[in-house]
Amino acid sequence: MISYAPFYTTLKRKGISTYKLINSYGISRSLLDRLKHNKPISTVTLNDLCTILNCRVEDILVYIEDN
Repeated sequence: MISYAPFYTTLKRKGISTYKLINSYGISRSLLDRLKHNKPISTVTLNDLCTILNCRVEDILVYIEDN
């Protein structure tokens, strides 16, 4: 399972709110909802988030082995 928990930690560390992502960077509310519920996102979107946050993939997601 992919978890996007590190995404929210990275946002906090960088001082960026979800409001700013929506209004300044054009990130949709539906994308934020997908991240919140650990639903799939595209690699293009992942690349966009890494660019916006100036971070690595590991700062946005983590793989958790399913049991």
